[in-house]
Amino acid sequence: MNDQAEALRQLVKQNNSQSQLKNTRVVTVTSGKGGVGKSNFSLNFALSLQRLGQKVLVFDADIGMANIDVLMGQTTPYNLYHLLTQEKTIWDIIAVGPEGLHYIAGGSGFKDLLELTAEQLERFAGEIEKLHGRYDVILFDTGAGLSKETVKFITAADETIVVTTPEPTSITDAYALIKMVRAMHIDVSFKLVVNRATNRKEGQQTLDKISLVAKRFLDTELPTLGIMFDDGNVSSAVKKQIPFSICYPSTAASKAVMEIARSFLAIQAPVQQSSGIKGFLSKMFRLA
Repeated sequence: MNDQAEALRQLVKQNNSQSQLKNTRVVTVTSGKGGVGKSNFSLNFALSLQRLGQKVLVFDADIGMANIDVLMGQTTPYNLYHLLTQEKTIWDIIAVGPEGLHYIAGGSGFKDLLELTAEQLERFAGEIEKLHGRYDVILFDTGAGLSKETVKFITAADETIVVTTPEPTSITDAYALIKMVRAMHIDVSFKLVVNRATNRKEGQQTLDKISLVAKRFLDTELPTLGIMFDDGNVSSAVKKQIPFSICYPSTAASKAVMEIARSFLAIQAPVQQSSGIKGFLSKMFRLA
């Protein structure tokens, strides 16, 4: 772990020049209900972005079901809790996964995050702000549904990817999530991904249903990033605790998540919300 922390500190030293800092996109991945494969998508989406030349940090922000490290077959000694208790710095809690992917493991610290004193908040914000410009994409994998914590991440991020499946309950819950956020009169840039579609037709029909209803009743455009197909190799990779895009690089799901990553990069980040991690922190702690 000491070697890992030292490697991360070296990364910071190498990027000291302001001219080298990246324009970081802060992205939340969420879903209306659990069990749609959101975390598995987040992990393999991040790996795909990295293969396309992006520097990515995955932040496991799912309070109850944090499992990004489990999906990679890794055990991480430190998480957000150790940052909040001032035991560790932001660089100490960043772990390195397969293909050099940087990630921060989930933990109970997210509940504490919403109850920080002014002094603790200032220190926490100062630590998180160190990430600004060090990554092309910071990806927050949140819990499903509209918990208080999840709403914070959705409304503070530059962009939110909503993952759903063709199941009627999943479609309904995804729409309900978008509707509830819109009712808060906060401008959130949503994008859709359908997971576990039997075929392209079913996936497209699912995207069309949500998009048409959102346009008609919420006056909201919902760009679609793509369709992930139901693929038996995904569950096999989960059992092996290896990301499916590494374990089965030629399987249908791996090809689909790479296309989604390409679609994401082809869409420019929202200009009005492009203030990166600094803007994220400002919005996250300003909102009720």
